[in-house]
Amino acid sequence: MLELKPLSKEAVPAAFEKAVRYRLLNEPTEAESICRDILRVDPDNQDALIHLLLSLTDQFERRLAAAFSQARELLPRLQDEYSKSYYAGIIQERRAKCHLKQGGPGSGSVAYDWFRQAMESFDLAISLRPEGKDDAILRWNTCVRILEWHPEVKPMPQDNFEPLLE
Repeated sequence: MLELKPLSKEAVPAAFEKAVRYRLLNEPTEAESICRDILRVDPDNQDALIHLLLSLTDQFERRLAAAFSQARELLPRLQDEYSKSYYAGIIQERRAKCHLKQGGPGSGSVAYDWFRQAMESFDLAISLRPEGKDDAILRWNTCVRILEWHPEVKPMPQDNFEPLLE
């Protein structure tokens, strides 16, 4: 069995810069790996936790179920309630976008549900935000615009099901 080699604590800042760069180069697997190495030596490193979470959401189109679960598992490790709410919204919004992009029967309704969950998380983040930090407002507005631009993204129609009477 192969063993992972540990990163030195002194290498964490440079390694984190590489993780950021790999995400920007659309190489989320590499960024994920580096963030995991950082977290092995510095488990509470908030920047690495956030970039690991974002790297996982970058992979939703390729491995939705596993990446989604892993990203959500990171939320309790974030140190403040604003970050927990904001990044929960990011996870939900990116899942919505994944369903929207994949298409297929019912995908609009599924995407709608995830967008609405994201908007609830962003609403909570807005109420908790530090002064001058309007990132959650920007994300909320993006969700609203996506819903406006994509009329197929709408709630599941409520069936007017009436049982047969005997």
